[in-house]
Amino acid sequence: MSRLKQVAALPVRHDANGGWQILLVTSRETRRWVIPKGWPWPGLADHEAAANEAYEEAGVVGVSRPDVIGSYSYGKRRRNAGVVDVDVAVYLLVVAEEKPSWPEAHERERAWFSIPDAAAAVTEEELKGIIRDMGSEPGSRGEALPQ
Repeated sequence: MSRLKQVAALPVRHDANGGWQILLVTSRETRRWVIPKGWPWPGLADHEAAANEAYEEAGVVGVSRPDVIGSYSYGKRRRNAGVVDVDVAVYLLVVAEEKPSWPEAHERERAWFSIPDAAAAVTEEELKGIIRDMGSEPGSRGEALPQ
């Protein structure tokens, strides 16, 4: 079977000291810490679909950057289909608003982490690397970030 493609948002915000934090959510079944992700949406650019996933899964809205900041792979368990390989393209989302309620609020927890703590909390090694590569400044790769 061919590899499947998903899109993900890496939601970030400034903390009280001007540093950066990353928002993680729990997965529905295993309750692991993950970033919001899902399937591409017909009619939307991938970074827009990733932003929609961030709203549905984590209740955040903001400015989604159109450039992929990294990618990782994982084995997705599917009912009656075993495990399928999925490649995930990750897009930076600078959070402007955190909603008090959102579509999957009853299914997931959300929490803000420092960059090192977020990297430690996720299990996928490639995702850990993407988070660590953010360093202390998500705009260090040349992205124009809103204040």
